Amino acid sequence: MTLLAFAVSMLLVIIVISAYSGIRGVRPDFAFGYFRIAMPFAIGVGAVVLVISLTMEIRQYRQAKALASIERAA
Repeated sequence: MTLLAFAVSMLLVIIVISAYSGIRGVRPDFAFGYFRIAMPFAIGVGAVVLVISLTMEIRQYRQAKALASIERAA
């Protein structure tokens, strides 16, 4: 998910920077888009995905533990 978010955001940044530089008639600075927009966005998405994955894994572990205790009791 992080890589996908980075790729999509970088594609959008390239399109926007190209359009902006074409309209303004200046040289495009893609390093700005990479370091200031796409990379922080990908890091943020990675953090959110990590938290969601961790939550889902903990929930699945607790459910499996509860089902195992029910199975042992029966």
